[in-house]
Amino acid sequence: MDEMQQGIGAYGAGRAGGAFDLLTFIQQPHTGLRLVSWLFSLVIFGCVSNEGYINRPDEVKEFCIFNRNQNACNYAVGMGSLAFLSSMLFLALDVYFPQISSVKDRKKAVLADVGASAFWAFMWFVGFCLLANQWQVSKPDNNPLQEGGDAARAAIAFSFFSIFTWDYTDPSEDAAATVPYSSYSAGDDLESPGGTGSYQQSNEGVYDGSAGYQRQEY
Repeated sequence: MDEMQQGIGAYGAGRAGGAFDLLTFIQQPHTGLRLVSWLFSLVIFGCVSNEGYINRPDEVKEFCIFNRNQNACNYAVGMGSLAFLSSMLFLALDVYFPQISSVKDRKKAVLADVGASAFWAFMWFVGFCLLANQWQVSKPDNNPLQEGGDAARAAIAFSFFSIFTWDYTDPSEDAAATVPYSSYSAGDDLESPGGTGSYQQSNEGVYDGSAGYQRQEY
């Protein structure tokens, strides 16, 4: 049983304490999606912050390109910067994840990842709807020179794409071999030599002593 615990991992990673393999890490699907989400958030932030504020020739003050709705630009810039930081944070967690020896801590990390993914998928859905609606109702008179149009459309498009890049499955499914949480007792440590799992030998088919045979325990 000790060999079993030391040779296998739980929640999408190998045995705790194993060497970090950069190539394997990069090839994992959720790592690629994480990097794409990071890039998309950077694009959205850059497009709106750099070209999302315009003014008419007879004006000095600049307004948001999305129907002059400052909330729309603020939302895109704020969510873009926070999603950028969140992507970097969870990338760091992915790198550190194989070093986590506790099954409980691994479970918390996976649940936090899944929760964050659902949150950002929802926030980018809201962002896409907001930007698309405000762009549609924008008045041409407010932008006679047609400035920033490509940047506005790019922000809308990448907001839409971000819904799906964040809405990925549990990263533990990337591993070739995973161990269900129920295979270990709540206090077990993956690398504890003396740890014992909750696995029990089945007694199905063992004859008891009622028929003259002595019951054998395994």
